[in-house]
Amino acid sequence: MNSKENSLPILVTGASGYVASWIVKYLLEEGYKVHGTVRSVKSEDKIGHLLEFQKSFPNKLELFEADLLENGSFQKAMKGCGTVIHTASPFVVTGIKDAQKELIDPALKGTRNVLETVNSTNTVKKVVLTSSVAAITGDGADAEQSKNRTLDETFWNNTSSLDHQPYSYSKLLAENEAWKIQNDQDRWNLVTINPSFILGPSLSNRMDGTSVQFVRRLISGELRFGVPKLYFGIVDVRDVAKAHLLAFQNSQAAGRYLTSCETKSMLELSQLISKSFGKTYPTANSELPNFLMYGLGPLLGLTWKFLERNLGQTYFMDHTKSLGLGLTYHDIAMTLKDHIEQMQIAKLI
Repeated sequence: MNSKENSLPILVTGASGYVASWIVKYLLEEGYKVHGTVRSVKSEDKIGHLLEFQKSFPNKLELFEADLLENGSFQKAMKGCGTVIHTASPFVVTGIKDAQKELIDPALKGTRNVLETVNSTNTVKKVVLTSSVAAITGDGADAEQSKNRTLDETFWNNTSSLDHQPYSYSKLLAENEAWKIQNDQDRWNLVTINPSFILGPSLSNRMDGTSVQFVRRLISGELRFGVPKLYFGIVDVRDVAKAHLLAFQNSQAAGRYLTSCETKSMLELSQLISKSFGKTYPTANSELPNFLMYGLGPLLGLTWKFLERNLGQTYFMDHTKSLGLGLTYHDIAMTLKDHIEQMQIAKLI
């Protein structure tokens, strides 16, 4: 990236989001001018931390309203930008009533809307898209197709659908659409960041995030009698944000970057919390037998197909390519400790 392109503003969509807020923070700390899109510039409860950034970094952060489903709404924010970091997309995995409306449309149509605006904005030369490991794999059982149950960027999710793992399906459709649009032109380059389940401290005090709710369940006592044998690739939110920054700064960055530190079971995560906080929180010290989960699963909104393809299905993720960007990973124990301490400070627990 030449110096002229480096001096142009960087657009971060969904700037108040969990990952995006850290991206904005890191960009501002390195002296970049940032354009950030939010749903409403009047929602101080959701963008308060961004307003504080504006005070700390005068004339470096400009906020714009934009809607993923409103064609052309990103045009004003993108004007004059050299890079677009597109993070805005819903992250909902439970309580979904209409997957098409809640997940597919915002992810797919939103990506199309943003990238069509990129096509009409001549200053943009690079797009960094927040995809997901969900575009690589939908279920733990998918790892059966890989050597040593290890997945990397060459794999694509081919098991999710509107009816099974719709969130994963939305991420697959969105990333596929992004590569299709990118391949149809030759002015701008695309890089995707594919993180696993993101944990770590938030820069806002909102409680509606999936990651915050997940950690709350681990420490609330709700699961103290046992957790299901489920495994998650875990990555620190700060590492995911850094990956976006490094992908933007590295002119040689290309393709997909799987960002995941380690795969941990729910029991292992509970044990890490206990090691850091002792008996402060009533965490689980055992796993529930699978037969019990098959009985309880439907009551918890988990289908038998999900349970069959995920209970006890461990897997591994090869993050070697991300290391080539210069990315280093936080230890998962520190990620959890920092996450819970931030929730304590924010009085979320």
